[in-house]
Amino acid sequence: MNAVPISRDIILEPADNNRLANLCGQFDEHLRQIERRLNVDISSRGNRFRVTGNEGAAQIGSKVIKSLFKLTGSEYLDPERVHMCLQESVMNESNVAELDPEADSNESARYEIQTRRKLIRARGLNQRAYLKNIHDHDLAFGIGPAGTGKTYLAIAGAIDALENELVRRIILVRPAVEAGERLGFLPGDMSQKVDPYLRPMYDALYDMLGPEQVARLIERNIIEVAPLAFMRGRSLNEAFVILDEAQNTSVAQMKMFLTRIGFGSRAVVTGDVTQIDLPAGQTSGLKNAIEILAKVKGIGFTYFTPGDVVRHELVQRIVEAYEAVGHGKERRS
Repeated sequence: MNAVPISRDIILEPADNNRLANLCGQFDEHLRQIERRLNVDISSRGNRFRVTGNEGAAQIGSKVIKSLFKLTGSEYLDPERVHMCLQESVMNESNVAELDPEADSNESARYEIQTRRKLIRARGLNQRAYLKNIHDHDLAFGIGPAGTGKTYLAIAGAIDALENELVRRIILVRPAVEAGERLGFLPGDMSQKVDPYLRPMYDALYDMLGPEQVARLIERNIIEVAPLAFMRGRSLNEAFVILDEAQNTSVAQMKMFLTRIGFGSRAVVTGDVTQIDLPAGQTSGLKNAIEILAKVKGIGFTYFTPGDVVRHELVQRIVEAYEAVGHGKERRS
């Protein structure tokens, strides 16, 4: 038997027409976006809104509207911002109080990082657990599909540690697996050859600090972005080190990286074991490390799912579709 729809009424104060227009979007596009995602109906008259649907969806929809209206006091809403708020609500369906604008701000602050250009918030229970692991452990692993914020949150944690003087530098590392021994065919010097593989990490840095600040920190060797091969033989003290795309490391490379961690350092390893680009038959260093280190004290593991994807909602549906037909399983051992 289908559940009987219920309605939740909301009155938004102050009744500011500009803020209400910002909330609803052009031609009510933001309200329609909420309706599609939660399968609810939303009607409004002035500052009075009614959300109708099954009980859980109507409750979440009303909280999303309240949360978005609070944001209109300080920012211009767009479909991406509405999507992020909706995604957070879905990921926290069992803990929807997190979306309540009246929730305890001190509790929320534990999962926020203020960078130079923006406030980074953990969205969902797994992201909260991930930030906690990064904060509480010298070595943390973030494992799961693309779009779940693994690299982005790790870089935010690195910037936070640097600005709070917990470390003296940030080192961001990626394997350049696709190029292998064929870097020679690319134009430019070695730095220019490997730059495309490191670009996603630069993008995250630019987003949080701005290009000029990032350039200054790189020039002063406070931030270093390098391919994994450049780590061999080094000892990394008082550094926040991130190994991204770790599923594309060999067992030897992973061991080499983990044994670079020095005194006063922290490390985060991120990867997706369903997207391994190693030659057939070669064991992924990430998969091997998960098995070997699972019970080692002092290491935090966070496992993300397709439900944690925080990119465009279509990305989440694509990931789920591939998993449904078995393409989400490891492609190589």
